[in-house]
Amino acid sequence: MSNNYEPHLYMICYPNRALVLSQLSPDDFGFKYNYGSASYYSGKLIFAEIDINYRNPYFRIDEAMKSLKPHEDGSPKATKYVSSYRVLEHIEIDAIKTLYLANADGTSLALEETKYEPSPAENDIKVYAELTPLTMLTLSKWDLRKFGHHFTNPENILGVPRLLYLQVELKVDEFLREFDMNPFITPPLEGVHPSKLRDAILDLRARPDKFMKGITLDTSFTKESYLKIKNGFMFMDSKQEKYFKMPSHEEIEEQNLRFFKGM
Repeated sequence: MSNNYEPHLYMICYPNRALVLSQLSPDDFGFKYNYGSASYYSGKLIFAEIDINYRNPYFRIDEAMKSLKPHEDGSPKATKYVSSYRVLEHIEIDAIKTLYLANADGTSLALEETKYEPSPAENDIKVYAELTPLTMLTLSKWDLRKFGHHFTNPENILGVPRLLYLQVELKVDEFLREFDMNPFITPPLEGVHPSKLRDAILDLRARPDKFMKGITLDTSFTKESYLKIKNGFMFMDSKQEKYFKMPSHEEIEEQNLRFFKGM
């Protein structure tokens, strides 16, 4: 067995936050996280491959690299943790190469960077899930870009240096109609009581000077299906953005059937 494994640098974005060196390919890394780790986990895994040459004084990457060696039996080293604190804050957006989504069954989907184009039709309230470093569900009137600009604005007293977030599918008017007919409907968002969601939507709509409203302190994203993702994922800071578009359900089914079945 060859010991000439290519080193990879991965930023785990969900469910935990960490910077990890690995000798596994992205697909194998996603599988290992759910099936081969001594720490049990069965759920979504969202991680990004970082330019292996990226360096920041905050991370002791070169020191950790010295320990990235195959096991005695020649098998590759799966994980060598570099950091598990304030990771995204210290990763420049330019260094983020590809974003990967992994299912509980270990299958993975690679997302490549694309240009974000806001849709003029999306002028109603939207739901955003912040994944790291914030972990909330938020209602907002802003599009994906304006939402990120707000949270990464240095003048925002509650802002963050850098943020990863996505839009969650919610047909607002349809939900409100269904709730009026049946207040005991199944919650359209995990961890959000329908009556609380209805009240938050109506409150936000009634206040033209208010543009967002938090609805949970945690995304509860592990319990949601990837099918609920609308548009895609955005990395944002005060200077840059990087958008990873989510393919349509039909595209995923056609190009990656194994992943599609696990969504």
